[in-house]
Amino acid sequence: MDTLPNTPVASQAATEAARRRSFAIIAHPDAGKTTLTEKLLLKGGAIQLAGQVRAKGNRRATRSDWMSIEQDRGISVATSVMTFERDGLIFNLLDTPGHEDFSEDTYRTLTAVDAAVMVLDAAKGIEAQTLKLFEVCRLRDIPIITFINKMDREGRDPLDLLDEIEKTLALDVSPAAWPIGQGRDLLGVYDLLNPAVRMLDTEEGSHIPVTGLEDPALDKMIPAGRLAELREQADLVQGGYPAFDEEAFLQGTMTPVFFGSALRDFGVGHLLDGLGRLAPPPRARQSDARMVVPGEGKLTGFVFKVQANMDPQHRDRVAFLRICSGRLEKGARLLQVRTGKQVPVNAPLFFFAKDRQVAEEAWPGDVVGIANHGILRIGDTLTEGEPINFRGVPSFAPEHLRRVRLDDPMLAKKLNKALEQLADEGVVQIFKPLDGSPPVIGVVGLLQVDVLQSRLKVEYGVPAGFEQTQWEYLRWVSTTDQASLEKFRQFNRHELAEDHDGELVALFTSDWRRKRAEDEWKTLSFHALREQHGLGAAKA
Repeated sequence: MDTLPNTPVASQAATEAARRRSFAIIAHPDAGKTTLTEKLLLKGGAIQLAGQVRAKGNRRATRSDWMSIEQDRGISVATSVMTFERDGLIFNLLDTPGHEDFSEDTYRTLTAVDAAVMVLDAAKGIEAQTLKLFEVCRLRDIPIITFINKMDREGRDPLDLLDEIEKTLALDVSPAAWPIGQGRDLLGVYDLLNPAVRMLDTEEGSHIPVTGLEDPALDKMIPAGRLAELREQADLVQGGYPAFDEEAFLQGTMTPVFFGSALRDFGVGHLLDGLGRLAPPPRARQSDARMVVPGEGKLTGFVFKVQANMDPQHRDRVAFLRICSGRLEKGARLLQVRTGKQVPVNAPLFFFAKDRQVAEEAWPGDVVGIANHGILRIGDTLTEGEPINFRGVPSFAPEHLRRVRLDDPMLAKKLNKALEQLADEGVVQIFKPLDGSPPVIGVVGLLQVDVLQSRLKVEYGVPAGFEQTQWEYLRWVSTTDQASLEKFRQFNRHELAEDHDGELVALFTSDWRRKRAEDEWKTLSFHALREQHGLGAAKA
């Protein structure tokens, strides 16, 4: 690659990128992800009062959960973007759905971050959804920081938890701290990377530096029996687990481990300090044409999420753009590579929990919202003119296919418009059968159907139901043999449809019929994964 010109904008982009930390939080439901998110926002000054899901009297709803169905059920079903500043660093926190039925949204979000915080329940360790989300991170080599939550409750031995991370995830662990007690006996944590004591009952974030585990100052802070236990365990940990290795961490093969209790607001400041020190700033990203470096003068970015009606009073529609290089200025006009059209960015938005602010400028690593009236879609690349595409924003073959049942036919036009908009967001996938029969919707998890039904009713005024179809499997079809493809279309017209982007999909009533089609049509490829700008290589 040619040497990039060191323009003033490029130099400033490199400087600003170095200040950014963009990360997601991944966890199994009920591991405490939403509470941790709130406490992180509180530490960064993005909110003034941390609330709980279903707080007594519903005094304060979770700030990152804004849909009525989220507040009713106490779950996160949409990705929220929240920006805050602390100690000269800009943090972009992308909160992801915890429920496995929304793993597709989580996967897309993970394409936009540079690191992830994996939250584990101290009593439960690694759970099913944690494992799935970790595998997504591993596919993308995303560095992971582990936070073992709920240490103020009775739980498993911390050493057992570390061993489970090592064995189950095939990941080297390097404790960044060690708990002083557990459950009712939790007194605090000992910082192993920068020797210090952080006590549970002191102001969060305050720590007392020491010279090491033999520092006499420890005798004044920790009872003798507990101190002996800490020294023994810490020696065991430091001798039995590798020291923190930055290169291994950045390659996604090692995780530093922090301990705390988000509910008690303990260990959150330590985790945030660790994110600032350890998590990487934006790194170079591969496009279909070349590697894009953050410190380039020209802007590039990609849309990883579209969200409508975050503010129901204004019926807004926002596309979330992850900036990869250059500077975004208010009022810029950018090339939408997919269509070749110019997109005006008159008022890019930063998000601070539920609040939003117009961004005068934004830099690599930042996530901004762009007002979008159906123009931008998930996977779109925006540039200052260069025709490149960032890859890796996927659609997965849905596991559940349904037809929409509309009791009032007068609402058909309104329903179609709503489904188109929700498909743009990635809430649901729409497939239009080639034989002209009513559209089929597809979801990865059944809870998505509940969200779809709720949003159709609440946001669009369209009460609807859903009925099972005869189809169980769907695959995207691709080939370079156009003659075979046309013959396939003729013979299977009633089993074919087009997706939201006009790509051909095949519908199968059983896995046996899917395998038979693969055997009969050797020149065609059937894909379970599709990227926005081309079919993925996954085949199953």
